[in-house]
Amino acid sequence: MITDPEIRTAAGVVRGRWENTVGVFRGIPYAKPPVGARRFAAPVPAQPWDGVRDALEFGPSVPQAGAASSDRNCLTLNVWSPDLGAAALPVLVFIHGGRYLEGTSSNPHQDGAILAAAGVVMVSMNYRVGVEGFANVAGAPNNRGMLDQIAALRWVQENIAAFGGDPGNVTVFGQSAGAGCTAALATMPLAAGLFRRAIVQSCPGTFFSPRLSAEISATIAAELGAQATVDELARFSPGELINATGTVMRKMPDFVESWGPTALTPTPFSPVVDGDVLLHAPWPALADGAARDIDLLVGHTRDEFRLFNPLLGSEVTDAQLTTTLDRFAPASDASGGYRALYTEATSAQLYELVNCDWLFRMPGLHLADAQHAGGGQVWNYELCWSYNRDQGASHSLDLLLVLGTLDLVEVRDHPSAFPNAAAEAVHVAHHMRTDWLTFATTGTPGWTPYDPDTRSTRVYTAEPTTQPYPEERSRRIWATHRFDTLDLLHTD
Repeated sequence: MITDPEIRTAAGVVRGRWENTVGVFRGIPYAKPPVGARRFAAPVPAQPWDGVRDALEFGPSVPQAGAASSDRNCLTLNVWSPDLGAAALPVLVFIHGGRYLEGTSSNPHQDGAILAAAGVVMVSMNYRVGVEGFANVAGAPNNRGMLDQIAALRWVQENIAAFGGDPGNVTVFGQSAGAGCTAALATMPLAAGLFRRAIVQSCPGTFFSPRLSAEISATIAAELGAQATVDELARFSPGELINATGTVMRKMPDFVESWGPTALTPTPFSPVVDGDVLLHAPWPALADGAARDIDLLVGHTRDEFRLFNPLLGSEVTDAQLTTTLDRFAPASDASGGYRALYTEATSAQLYELVNCDWLFRMPGLHLADAQHAGGGQVWNYELCWSYNRDQGASHSLDLLLVLGTLDLVEVRDHPSAFPNAAAEAVHVAHHMRTDWLTFATTGTPGWTPYDPDTRSTRVYTAEPTTQPYPEERSRRIWATHRFDTLDLLHTD
C-alpha cells in the first residue's frame, strides 16, 4: 500500500498524495490571508500550524471576476515532485498570466504533473491581482502581486529541498502577465538571489509610471465615490472593487487621449515603476546589467494578438488602420513603415500585425537585445506552429505545449484543424518541453545564444529549427524604438 507523503515545512507538516509517479501537494499557504490590515500590505509569512495539514486541494482563488469563494486564505502554492528524497532536482516556479487581473493556479491547463514527471520539481502559486494586487493605492506598497511572488520564492528557498528540489537551481517562468512579472523580478533587488534562471513567454510591453497608475486607480475608485487610498478602499468588498474595475474597463477607450495606448489594451493594470518596489522597467534595467547573472530564455508566439482581436473577421478600413498605426507604431514609422514593408498584407492583417508587435512580439525581442547589451546570456524563440488556421500560433499556445496540457481531442476536432495536427502537437510539445527542461537543468536550452548580429532564434514549427529571427520586417520597423515606462500623455 502506498502511503500519502508527508513533508515538514518551516510552518508545519503537509500531507500530499502520489498521483502516478509524482508527489503532489496543493494549497500550501506561503503567506497569511490578505485581510484586514494586511489586505493592501506586503505579504506576511504563513502562520505555523500544529499536526499534519492536508495539502490535497488547490487553495481558493484570489478575488477576481467570477471567483465565488469567500475564503481569503488564498495566498497558497502547489508543488509537484517526482522524488521527495534528497534529489536536488532543478526547480521550475511558474507565474500565471491573466492581464494582472485574473488567474488561478487551479487552472487545469497549468497542471505541473507532466513537467515534474520529466525530472524537475514544479511550483505554482496564487498571487493578488486587480486592485488588490496592482492598483496604485496611497498608503500601500505598489506591485503587491509581485511582492506575493517574491514571498513564494522565499518559501521555495526555505522549503523546496524537503520536496526534492535544489534551492540553488531555481528557474522562474511566466507567461503573458506572468512574463511581465518574471522580467521585472529578474531586475528587482528584492528578488536578488531567489532564482538563477528565467523564462519569459510573451512579455507585455506595458509598465506604468506612478502618474499613469495613480490616474487609473483614481478612476476606478471614483466609480465607488471614493479616493484610491487604503482607508477608503478598505470600506469596499473585493466584489465591489472588481465591479468598479469592470465598469472602467468598458470605458477605457474613452481615456485614450490621456492614458495613451494603455486605454486600448484588455486591462487597466500593469507593474508600477515606482522607484521603490520596482526601480526601472525591464528593458533599461536589463541593458544596465541588472540581470547579467541570470540566464534568460525569452520569446513569443507568431500570432499573439489573434485571440484578442476585436475586429477579427471584419473589414478594417484604411482610416481604422491609419489610426492604429498612429497609436501603436513607433513615432518614426507611423507614416507608413508597415504599409511599405508588408506590401502584400491587407488592412486587417496589418491591423493585427501592429497590435502583435507593440504588445508582445517587439517587447520580447527587445528584452533579448537588452539582456545581451547588459552582458547577460540570453536565448530567443518564436512559436510558429499552430494546429488550426483560425487561431494560428496564438497567445498561450506555447505554454500549453510546454506543460503538455493541450487537449488533443480538441486539436483533432477543431473545425479548421490542419491535417496531422494532433501528431504534430505531440512532437512540437516534446521539443519545447525538452528545451525548457534542459535550460532549467543546465542554463542553456541547446541552441546558439541570441546576439543582435546573428539574432539566433529557435523557431518551433512541425520540425523546429534554429535560424535568424523570422520577423525581420517588424524588427526593422521597431529597431530604434526604446521600450520603457508608459506615462500619462497629458493631464487636465
